[in-house]
Amino acid sequence: MTAVFPVMEHFYTIQGEGAFTGVPAYFIRLAGCDVGCTWCDVKESWDASQYQSFSAADMLIWVKSSKANIVVITGGEPAMYDLSEIVDLFHNANLRVHIETSAAYEIRGDFDWITISPKKFKFPLELELKKAHELKIVAFNKSDFQWAEQWEIHCNENCKLFLQPEWDKRDKMMELIIDYVKEHPHWQISLQTHKILNVP
Repeated sequence: MTAVFPVMEHFYTIQGEGAFTGVPAYFIRLAGCDVGCTWCDVKESWDASQYQSFSAADMLIWVKSSKANIVVITGGEPAMYDLSEIVDLFHNANLRVHIETSAAYEIRGDFDWITISPKKFKFPLELELKKAHELKIVAFNKSDFQWAEQWEIHCNENCKLFLQPEWDKRDKMMELIIDYVKEHPHWQISLQTHKILNVP
């Protein structure tokens, strides 16, 4: 039986955050999340029962209707699902497949790029952090620098490290983040440039 996945939304846009900032990508936002971040900007994605489910083949039709060669699976919390079937189908179509996850669940699927953003309401699995190509810490207050260091030690040595101000706190946090990165130059700053560009 073909697996189906609840999809909140899907769209072709410009990646706004992290290592692939500025690169066009097709986003597929899966519904369903039990991590429950207070500052989540897509709380409407949490309840999967509100959304229609689609197969990997359905999703491939959407992507192929665009010029995208990168697909980003996001959420919600996409690692709640075994995504191997989606990744394999997309790879067969010569697409790169990325995931953005809290890593509160095992990441299933041979992804080309794994972005892990740990959340305080449901900690990431330490073994999953070893898989991360990119660790993205959303900085809400000064204590989040210690939070970043807590998870950095579990990542592999090639993992890119990003600090990103929480959007509504960016004016307060930006100076602190700049100072921190200057003192810890193996970290970089990520901004939500899609909000500046006014794209999804």
